[in-house]
Amino acid sequence: MSEVAELYTQVGITGVVVCLFAMMIKSLIDKNNEQSEDLEQMKQSFAKQETELNSTYQITIKLIDSINEFKKDVNDKLDRRHEKLVSDIDDATDILQFIKGRINGKGGN
Repeated sequence: MSEVAELYTQVGITGVVVCLFAMMIKSLIDKNNEQSEDLEQMKQSFAKQETELNSTYQITIKLIDSINEFKKDVNDKLDRRHEKLVSDIDDATDILQFIKGRINGKGGN
């Protein structure tokens, strides 16, 4: 406090106000520099996160494509199996109709 009183006696109230104003400006500049450093760190962190997110996105897309391809292969196999079963059932139905016709034909004579 004695320093302020001594300063006041030497430069007057205007000098004290100017000194306080200079200290306030210095404090604001220091805070601004700290915030700029923090912002730069955040930018770097965001860039890393963006890279990781992009990598995760690419991996997810490849995984989905792989699953879709697998499902398509399975569906193709199931479709072929279904078509084969339907064909076999049609053949069995034709044979059964033939046998039924033979039996009905003998029974009628």
